[in-house]
Amino acid sequence: MILTVTLNTALDITYRVPSLRPHSSHRVTEVTERPGGKGLNVARVLAALGHEVTVTGFAGGATGRTVRELLSRTAGAVDALLPVTGSTRRTIAVVDAATGDTTQLNEPGPAITPAEWSAFQAAYEQLLRSASAVALCGSLPPGVPVGAYAQLVRTARALAVPVLLDTGGEPLRRGVAARPDIVKPNADELAELTGSHEPLRATRDARRRGAHAVVASLGPDGLLAHTPDGHWRAAPPVRARGNPTGAGDSAVAGLLSGLVEGLPWPARLSRAVALSTATVTAPTAGDFDRAVFEDLLGRVTVTPEVSAA
Repeated sequence: MILTVTLNTALDITYRVPSLRPHSSHRVTEVTERPGGKGLNVARVLAALGHEVTVTGFAGGATGRTVRELLSRTAGAVDALLPVTGSTRRTIAVVDAATGDTTQLNEPGPAITPAEWSAFQAAYEQLLRSASAVALCGSLPPGVPVGAYAQLVRTARALAVPVLLDTGGEPLRRGVAARPDIVKPNADELAELTGSHEPLRATRDARRRGAHAVVASLGPDGLLAHTPDGHWRAAPPVRARGNPTGAGDSAVAGLLSGLVEGLPWPARLSRAVALSTATVTAPTAGDFDRAVFEDLLGRVTVTPEVSAA
């Protein structure tokens, strides 16, 4: 079983409009709702790939009940979310059908009490005992300590469970110091962590700060990986046009599934890039186009990189 942690779950709502124009009203042609937050997106892709996956984190209020009801329809995903008194947030993606561009609106999460955080830590440790790997994903809701991910990384390491961390800012800085097996920042998060905008140098520096392996998202240019086994750049054969929402989460699912299957790094990176690109081309935010994924999987270019001095 793979465990995904989403402390700031969401109800993802996608609106499609013929053309998005500021300062005007719009007729929505399509509305889609699905359980969201980075770890839930990762879990959905993992389940689609055939892996058993358990989802944990927080869910509360009417929105949280909707998230859990929708999650129950995801085959292969087990709901281990903890109830909280606050209301789960919503995220709104407005897709402009004319251009393919997406405008994203993200609400803040619910305030988590100390008792709720303590209850989560106990449940998390118990879930880890039957996990083959764990992904810690996304932002922290109000009330959760900024060092929460560092603590969760240490708990996983104490139980010898491989852990992937995908977050940003101060939670990433503290989490890296706890020595996760993989961190998966985007280019901006990596630059903020290391102070360097040169990706090769920045990935090397992030490893020096404690991460066992660093896989940086470079947007449409693919992934850059700095690992104990080597350094690689993985790029899609074409630049995809569409909605990038959830593309990074699909990449995490590719990396994590490759880890538990024992795939070599180049194969993990190929899968991650193919999934990420297939997510951009999917009509619904956070989904992936299986036909595109299968077509791209053998065509992703993975090349060795020389580390920055």
